[in-house]
Amino acid sequence: MSNSSNTVVGLLAGTVIGATLGILFAPAKGKKTRKRISDEALAAKEKLVETASDLTEKVSSTVSTKKETLDEQIEEVVSNVSHKAEDVISTLEKKLKELKEQNKKLQKSA
Repeated sequence: MSNSSNTVVGLLAGTVIGATLGILFAPAKGKKTRKRISDEALAAKEKLVETASDLTEKVSSTVSTKKETLDEQIEEVVSNVSHKAEDVISTLEKKLKELKEQNKKLQKSA
């Protein structure tokens, strides 16, 4: 998890804890206090879900970008290997042709 997401989670946790303690120590009836705690918990849950959704989108975007970059790099490597293989084949074909000519000369002289 990155530092920014840790910071966001820490801020949310601090907000929830602070709000809950503030409500608990405020002078109010038990039913009203429980309602306020419930409302604050729901609000914190919504913020947490929103933050998680944002982080999911960022991670998905990053993974997608990295995948595209990796695909491009793989394609480049395959292309380079293909060209090098063609060069090696051409060199081997030239060598084979030279060896065949040398063999013909040796067979004529023998």
